[in-house]
Amino acid sequence: MGFRLATSTGGGPETNPRCPSPPPSRCSASPVSASCAADAPPPLAARHKATRARRVKADFFPYARSIRTCTVRGWTVCISQRSRAMAATDKLFAGSIPELYDRFLVPLIFESYARDLAERVARVEPQDLLETAAGTGVVTRGLASRLPAHTRIVATDLNQPMINYAAAKQPKHDRVTWRQADALTLPYEDRTFDVVVCQFGAMFFPEKVAAYREARRVLKPRGHFFFNVWDRIAENEFADVVTEALASLFPKDPPRFLARTPHGYHDVERIREELIVAGFADISIETVDHGSRAASPRDPAIAYCQGTPLRNEIEARDATRLEEATTAAADALARRFGSGPVEGRIRAHVITAAG
Repeated sequence: MGFRLATSTGGGPETNPRCPSPPPSRCSASPVSASCAADAPPPLAARHKATRARRVKADFFPYARSIRTCTVRGWTVCISQRSRAMAATDKLFAGSIPELYDRFLVPLIFESYARDLAERVARVEPQDLLETAAGTGVVTRGLASRLPAHTRIVATDLNQPMINYAAAKQPKHDRVTWRQADALTLPYEDRTFDVVVCQFGAMFFPEKVAAYREARRVLKPRGHFFFNVWDRIAENEFADVVTEALASLFPKDPPRFLARTPHGYHDVERIREELIVAGFADISIETVDHGSRAASPRDPAIAYCQGTPLRNEIEARDATRLEEATTAAADALARRFGSGPVEGRIRAHVITAAG
């Protein structure tokens, strides 16, 4: 059982190197942001708007063949091809990842928070429920076991392999419908659901406000949006140790997926502001700690290195070194937590929004 802490404000996600300023005669007159936007978008305000992306010739930016820019709050934001590629691979859960994710990562870090979300949802007694970023179905299974038989559950995920795995594992329920769907463009009519729930998916949304607006659009009046996000990586011990171990193994180009994406969206004031921009008025945020336990250091090493898109980053650096990377992570975890059963802290923010 986790215990709740007072809401705290985390820092923003890691930023890219500073973007060079293009010649004023051939680019937008807006000032160029101090950091590239793919990992750290500028602060949001009530006037949150962005222009269509446009391409800028490579001679202005010698480090990339092409750059896309967009303007937010008067700041011109640079998005390199590398950043776009990382954003794409960060969301790729395919191949053997779904099975390893469900076998190792779900019991390691997701089950306790899935129970927490299911309990919160059950209190509002929904008749129609939508889950986005359902993954391999850990929350879906919890909801199906907690909610009355007449409650209709629609579970969606961007990745078809995750949906396929979840649907195959889920006991047959007439009320559970599985569907591939993008949380930014939900294929449902306005005011369809009493509850929208999303476990550890918001960090992956490329446009957070757009996803929040979609959740609000499909909610009925007085409906509720429940979701959670991880706190900063330093507060999640296994993930932090694995990230540092891989940085030692690949010092010239460390894999930063865990810090960049799952643990890169933890500023609760930013989350609150983006929900307000999306139209939500009644927002509560709680910080919840749990313990992450495994039978040996190798289990969390496999979970993170082979059961998440971190695997894609490792293999992009050297496809032959996945096992070496997993062993390096296991050794680092053993040095920190011991060679037998291990336990580390995990911390997340749990958000409820309505209105």
